[in-house]
Amino acid sequence: MTVPFYVAPEQVMKDRADYARKGISRGRSLICTVYKDGILLAAENPSRSLHKISEIYDRIAFAGVGKYNEFDQLRVAGIRHADTKGFTYSRDDVDARSLANVYAQYLGQVFTHEMKPLEVEILVAELGMDEFPSQLFHILYDGTVMDESRFTVLGGDSESISERFGALFRPDWPLKEALRAAIGALGGPERNLGPRDLEVAVLSKNNGRRTFDRMGFSALESLLEVRKDGT
Repeated sequence: MTVPFYVAPEQVMKDRADYARKGISRGRSLICTVYKDGILLAAENPSRSLHKISEIYDRIAFAGVGKYNEFDQLRVAGIRHADTKGFTYSRDDVDARSLANVYAQYLGQVFTHEMKPLEVEILVAELGMDEFPSQLFHILYDGTVMDESRFTVLGGDSESISERFGALFRPDWPLKEALRAAIGALGGPERNLGPRDLEVAVLSKNNGRRTFDRMGFSALESLLEVRKDGT
């Protein structure tokens, strides 16, 4: 009778975490921040068809970094969950916190019991209304949930990007200033990112019930005041 090969549970968890982090670090980063009129989500993403940022519900956005097919499945599941809850009860009953808890439970279950963890970090952002503040829920590959109130950075070189962005952050800044700071932090001192390198969306209080708005190339050019020579 052969004896099964023994690996300490601590080592198994460490190996899974290292595997997930390595896959996530290969992806490009994403910043989500509050600004005067809402929430800004900006990602380095030259693809025009594979989106990292999407709408989940009226005031809720989803963003993901890492392995695209894995976080896109989570996006679709989140939309179905929100639609079902809104239809069964009320649109006001759909909130980011409950959705973040669902994602956290699923990611934690996969990380603990499956051979391969999901190589993703995801964000669920909800635009605050009236006296309720905006909420940013950053969810890691192992189901850990971080509740942010100012800004958060997903994927890639998140520590250095957070340092660069945090040095400039103001909670009441206008959209143009927030976008320029996000782009500068994503690119760092050695790269200049242009509109064609970016995917940008906002949850804005000025957009009516459907607060989500994905910014096109011309809108980004206008906000960044890019001239025809590309500078």
